[in-house]
Amino acid sequence: MEYKLKDTSSKTAFDYGFLLSKIYPYIKPVMGRAVLNLLIAIPLGLLDGVIALSLKPYLDFVVNGSPDKVWNFMGYTIHLQSWLAFVIPFGIVGFALFQGVLKYVCNYLTDWTGNKVSNSLKIDLFKKLTSLDSKFYDINSSGLVLSRFLTDPETASKNVINILKSLISSAFGMLGLVAVLLYNSWQLAIIGVVVMGIAITPVSIIRKRIKKVSNATMVVIGDMTTTFNETFSGNKIMTAYNLQNVQNNKFDEQINEQFRLTMSLTKRVGWMSPIMYFVCSIGVALVMAYGNHLILTGEMTAGSFASFVTSLLLLYKPTKTLGNDLANLQTTFVAMSRVFELFDLEPQIDSGSKILSGLNDSIEFKGVNFEYEQGVPVLKNFNLKVKKNETIALVGNSGGGKSTVVSLLPRFYDVTSGSIEFDGVNIKDYDVKSLRDNISFVFQDNFMFSGTIRENILLGNPNASEDELEEVIKLAHLDEFINSMEKGLDTVLGERGTTLSGGQRQRVAIARAMIKKTPIVILDEATSALDNESEAIVQKALNNLMENKTVFVIAHRLSTISNADRIAVIHDGELAELGTHDELMSSEAKGFYKKLYEMQFKSQESYVEV
Repeated sequence: MEYKLKDTSSKTAFDYGFLLSKIYPYIKPVMGRAVLNLLIAIPLGLLDGVIALSLKPYLDFVVNGSPDKVWNFMGYTIHLQSWLAFVIPFGIVGFALFQGVLKYVCNYLTDWTGNKVSNSLKIDLFKKLTSLDSKFYDINSSGLVLSRFLTDPETASKNVINILKSLISSAFGMLGLVAVLLYNSWQLAIIGVVVMGIAITPVSIIRKRIKKVSNATMVVIGDMTTTFNETFSGNKIMTAYNLQNVQNNKFDEQINEQFRLTMSLTKRVGWMSPIMYFVCSIGVALVMAYGNHLILTGEMTAGSFASFVTSLLLLYKPTKTLGNDLANLQTTFVAMSRVFELFDLEPQIDSGSKILSGLNDSIEFKGVNFEYEQGVPVLKNFNLKVKKNETIALVGNSGGGKSTVVSLLPRFYDVTSGSIEFDGVNIKDYDVKSLRDNISFVFQDNFMFSGTIRENILLGNPNASEDELEEVIKLAHLDEFINSMEKGLDTVLGERGTTLSGGQRQRVAIARAMIKKTPIVILDEATSALDNESEAIVQKALNNLMENKTVFVIAHRLSTISNADRIAVIHDGELAELGTHDELMSSEAKGFYKKLYEMQFKSQESYVEV
């Protein structure tokens, strides 16, 4: 299964049996209520014919004054005409009340089971989403992911019970009405049913058209969600570069495309209702013409005819809207097909079985080659050995492969060829979770989750004690800042931590990395976005984090590399130079670092205390 979500095309959208078998495990836990719901739909549908059936005796015996029948019951004389005149109207009210109660119970059970199925499906899909690799998030937009993992399950699962209920209710309603037709006149019933069959014939020709438009509409909705997310997350860039019109135009195009698709679906489906109205009206006209003949010849009473016509109109009503109903049904199955395609996505990082419990000797890159896109190498025959508790700085021009090197250590991606070994064991042989449990990250832009400062720090180790928490707060130089907050550690952060300054976010991230207590630390340009004052405080916190750790530092600041044991210069995906600052600045060196130093680092010397 390809990671690119737009490549999916709902191939199983017409395989209803397959899709229902796929969703059955989610319906099974609520099967009791689902079955009860479907059983209630049977009398709910059958009751549609009660009013039509009651018209025959009411018109024949009450309105038209047919010969009155008299019964003696326990000394009382009961006139059929008077009794029916009293019972039928109140009976209709009683049946309507009973049908209303059934409808309420049915709707409640439909919503209850639909939401339960939807929630279970969303939970499993979210687990699937969190199991996928970094590559998946690289190549899919946030809007498309939200649409496929959140909107599609809602469309697919919440409607499936409702559709089954509606189908059963309609089917039994139609059976009941056909029975009323046959009861009143089998001759007219044949005419009515044949016409209805002709009316629904065009339905079969629009299925594929509905599938195509439904799929395209869902893609556009995903693009619109992406635009919303980008506008929200990138609002400062949008404002700074006056991109409001660009975003407005993009959204206008997406809205217009959605409108075009909606109208395309209307054109493909909407013509069915007028045709069905026309065909059904022919059926009614034929019934009225032949019914008049039957009445005049005495083969049918006026009450039977009124009952028949009412039943026929009730029978034709769902037929006239069948096109729209089918569109909704097919949209549900398209969404269901798209949902179950997601379950075919599998992580491309296979977990090993060995448990990593610390680093004893070294980490070694052996002939590592890597490419994000096939045929576009990022790392080429990269070799590097880092000893335990050594700090190595990775420097080089932007795009040279520094971040890729550290991304391969926790297996965000797997090497294309070659190997990375911890203590002589290929990292692919280690259990992925245990591997990542031994590595802490501090990024340039550290993500803060919704919640409090305490919760964000404890993400590194949810089982940490209060003493351990206080210790890392001091070591990360957060204590003064936290003490100045009214709620201290329980201060709620804004979304993505926007209520904190850059330096404060970095120190929270450092505390989070500290409390994890891992033997390996990766610092990915952790101070490059800070001013000099913030950098000085963060550097002190980093020094505490790096103590007695094996550290990989991606550096753009001289202050960051000054504490490194060795410096690895990466140029165009290759290890160009390796050594200490003095060694790389000597005349024997190749000159890559010296040139980089002159361009990037020398001007920073006056700001750095070595």
